[in-house]
Amino acid sequence: MKTIDLSCLGLTEQLREEAKRYEGYYPGRVSSQAKDLFRVITEAGELTAQVSGKFRYQVSNPAEFPAVGDFVLVDRTTDRNGYGIIHHVLTRRSVFARKAAGETDALQIVATNIDTVFLCMALNRDFNLRRLERYLAIAWDSGATPVVVLTKADLCSDLEDKLRQVSTVAVGVETLTTSSLSADGYSPVKKYVQAGQTVAFIGSSGVGKSTLINRLLGEDIIATNETRNDGKGRHTTTRRELFILPEGGIVIDTPGMRELGIVGADLAKSFADIDEWATQCKFRDCTHGLEPGCAVQQAIKEGHLDADRLESYKKLQREAKYDGLNSKQIEKEKINEMFKGFGGIKNARKFIKEKKR
Repeated sequence: MKTIDLSCLGLTEQLREEAKRYEGYYPGRVSSQAKDLFRVITEAGELTAQVSGKFRYQVSNPAEFPAVGDFVLVDRTTDRNGYGIIHHVLTRRSVFARKAAGETDALQIVATNIDTVFLCMALNRDFNLRRLERYLAIAWDSGATPVVVLTKADLCSDLEDKLRQVSTVAVGVETLTTSSLSADGYSPVKKYVQAGQTVAFIGSSGVGKSTLINRLLGEDIIATNETRNDGKGRHTTTRRELFILPEGGIVIDTPGMRELGIVGADLAKSFADIDEWATQCKFRDCTHGLEPGCAVQQAIKEGHLDADRLESYKKLQREAKYDGLNSKQIEKEKINEMFKGFGGIKNARKFIKEKKR
């Protein structure tokens, strides 16, 4: 039996060292999930597994359960003698998450341990700059590197103008243009596919994610459908799934997501232009509304900044509970959220000092 090199699946030396702390278990990577069952790729192949009773009892948040892309520790490498048992989830390098539908604060993990996240948007009726801003804010917050992928270039009659518009919101982010008509229409994304690297495709239904992934796989593994007459896509991918590419890289396909509820956002990176203008405001706590000496409002008046972009920025601030905060204050809020169990970062530092005595 051919052994699978988990290094090609992204298992780093750091994760291997972490796994050694748990004797008797084998590392693997979650490739898909169906209710309470997970498919896990190990060195000996793929097996079906479920979480242990102890793991289920100890988990306090659904987001801590295994997700597609996670590296986990299982009690076996094949399921010839029954389902494998997942005992631990190794430290996540990156987490792409969104607010779960219908819940106030519930977190839904889309995928983990992603190196590059392709934010896909079609150049026809799906084109929406405000949605792209939302995708970028969440992508930067995830820890992965975002890349904008504009699909269906063959259906666009004003490509240069669309690219100009995207450049105003995708600050510091590479933008790729693809077409499903030509055989090499997917080549711009191929350079990101390398052994040990994980890429994920995020976007609305019908933007061409599955077509691009099929091209990378070299065969039509994922079903694709024609776009509806109203320009919206039909849901072809119904669950998150991880695939091993011929070149050795990893790709994660996700169901179409027209809306992404925000649970965390890196507004400093996704709205770096507004942050830059804000440094010139008269008041440090300027809300960019009616205050005198607001450099952001002045930039809008002079045509350097789109008023809709500022409104989008404020909307995402409210959703992420960062309303009225600047980038430094937002980072402080994130740190305090991480240590809220200790009553904030100051109390966490105090606790650590007392433990060292």
